[in-house]
Amino acid sequence: MADRKASVTSAGGRRHTVDASALGVTSVLANKHEDAVIDHAADADERVLVALGYKQEFKRDFSIWSCFSVSFSILGILPSIASTLTYNLAYSGPAGSVWGWIIASTLIQFVALSMAELCSSMPTAGGLYYASAVLAPEGWGPFAAWVTGWSNFLGQLTGPVSVGYALAYMILTAAAISNPAYVIQTWHIYLTLLLILIISGLITMQSTKTIGRINVVGTWINLIALIIFVIWLPVGSINKPKYQSNEMVWTSKGFVNGTDWPIGFATLMGFLSVIWTMSGYDAPFHLSEECSNANVAAPRAIVMTAQLGFYLGFPVILVIAYCVIDIDDVVAGSLGQPMGALCLQVLGQKAGLAMFAINIVAQWCVELGCIIAGSRVIYAYSRDGALPGSKWWKQVNKKTHTPVNALWFDLGINALLGLLMFASPVAIGAVFSIGAIAQYTAFTIPIALRLTAAREKFRPGPWNLGRWSKPCGYIACSWVVFIIPILCFPAYSGANLNDLNMNYTCLIYGGVMMFALLWYAIDARKWFKGPKINVEHVIHGQDVEEQEAIVQERMPEKGE
Repeated sequence: MADRKASVTSAGGRRHTVDASALGVTSVLANKHEDAVIDHAADADERVLVALGYKQEFKRDFSIWSCFSVSFSILGILPSIASTLTYNLAYSGPAGSVWGWIIASTLIQFVALSMAELCSSMPTAGGLYYASAVLAPEGWGPFAAWVTGWSNFLGQLTGPVSVGYALAYMILTAAAISNPAYVIQTWHIYLTLLLILIISGLITMQSTKTIGRINVVGTWINLIALIIFVIWLPVGSINKPKYQSNEMVWTSKGFVNGTDWPIGFATLMGFLSVIWTMSGYDAPFHLSEECSNANVAAPRAIVMTAQLGFYLGFPVILVIAYCVIDIDDVVAGSLGQPMGALCLQVLGQKAGLAMFAINIVAQWCVELGCIIAGSRVIYAYSRDGALPGSKWWKQVNKKTHTPVNALWFDLGINALLGLLMFASPVAIGAVFSIGAIAQYTAFTIPIALRLTAAREKFRPGPWNLGRWSKPCGYIACSWVVFIIPILCFPAYSGANLNDLNMNYTCLIYGGVMMFALLWYAIDARKWFKGPKINVEHVIHGQDVEEQEAIVQERMPEKGE
């Protein structure tokens, strides 16, 4: 019976139901005792999407490698580590950076594995938001989806501005290295950020096939830049001695506390660098409606991204830990850009500037990936009416078959967020921790629901963890609940704490989420019902076969 129900339309042009259970899909339709119906020939990917309640609107031009390329480009191991040296190296020194990478990256793998399992069961652009709606207790689906969606939305919004801000600062730092008389001004950084957003938007508004190719190139650029860095920095070092001792890299001697907190807590605060770097592996989830063989390829791309991020990031961290000589000069020097200062300190001006320029190109590839992923999240939430102006952002461009309106909305918000740099460097720096906290909060909510309220409801997809599913989920949730409060602490305390070095993460993230919760309590709960199915044909009730037979009897044969 399941095989017959999951089959595609036969020669008579009659409708057939799509059985979610036969396809390994956990669908929102099951909560409503409904089944989707198709009345045309459909491949396996479309049947899975229809079973989830959505019609196929994108072209499936992404392969597993294209999905992986987007998520790996977002990770951008070398430029992402370069953007956050202020946290790991400054807070806990070389040894803290090394051990922090090992511990945090290992624990992050459990989050990625649990997310991949959800993706295989629910491969839709809504991703985590859709999963929360389906897995929540009865009556709580809309609220769970609302909280998850807004947190993920905020995390995706801060991606382009945080990466773009770091990129703008890198470009101007390169100019300052070339011309020592040049003094970087805040408005210079902002105008450069705007230019980056506009150029990146023009590139990423193209067709799925085009941006897939662009991100494959971006992946290779990031890999080549990483290899060059790992080889060139230790070989080309102009310092004597060239390297730090093993004691400074691996033992307690190398834990250099740059905060007012105990060194153990300072090391945990430095985990922000790892968490922010390893926060793009959810992209294949949001791209699954554009991916072929999505319920297998997308989860594999998630795991590949997280695993390679762990393995390839470790040599970068090791090279930095062994080659850095003066930590204060790198993290608090006159240049104001740690990676630029590190390259100059280790390689000298000309070679250092060349290495820094390679890192800038890799950083731009990260920016493109962040914009692509963010636009898909905005599209998915707008499709369900969860954002202001949804009727505009949910439109798919007829020429490119991509959500162009959502993309430019994303970039417009990022341009506004960039204004935080005029408040203080710490205020704009908060977008890094906000992005990490918002993303991992959204990552964890559906995983926790899968372990609790949906223990009997969840249907594993073709890619699943089997008996390791629950242990992985428990570790993932425990890790995120433990680390998020720590990321909200400022580096200073007591008399050293002031309005310029305060950690504004709680204020900005908490403020946005408080607005979302108040909106839901006052108004949205009356009309927001979670994911909006848009398939044209749905059969209601539990006796699906009987109703399907009635539908088929009433439909005229082809040619009548």
